Amino acid sequence: MADPQEQPADLPGCPTEGTGLLPAELRAWMLLLAATGAVEQRLRTVVKEKLDVSHDEFLVLCLLAEQPEGGLRMTRVAELLGRPKTRLTYQIACLQHAGLVTRRSVCGDKRGIEVALTDKARRLLTETSGALAETVTEGLARFMGPDQCAAMRGLVPDLAQEPHRG
Repeated sequence: MADPQEQPADLPGCPTEGTGLLPAELRAWMLLLAATGAVEQRLRTVVKEKLDVSHDEFLVLCLLAEQPEGGLRMTRVAELLGRPKTRLTYQIACLQHAGLVTRRSVCGDKRGIEVALTDKARRLLTETSGALAETVTEGLARFMGPDQCAAMRGLVPDLAQEPHRG
């Protein structure tokens, strides 16, 4: 097991101390950005291995998976992910080619397109969600200090109780 004080070379130090120039809100924002960046980096590999899709395509699948029934309009997906519509069109085409989403016109709106998960995508997400959740939990626990982990447990209850490894 790695030394608990060892900091991975590609991750900046944890900005938790109030000794710098930034107010607490900006330090918190920087910690959030750094932690999510570290988790995203780890997830890219696991997502490609388990689902054979890109990280951006995975984010589309996650958005669609949270819809109780039906799907989302492509404009809404683009808005939620902060992606250009042209880029999203390409990602949806890749997901459709893989049999993971369907596209259909929105009733009463010739220009509106709604995308939804297929049964295949639902099955894959169900089968891989444990490994993906573990990747997120381990990434956050590794990067965040004990105080940040305690705060994050409100959002991620299974976040490791052990001291941070970052």
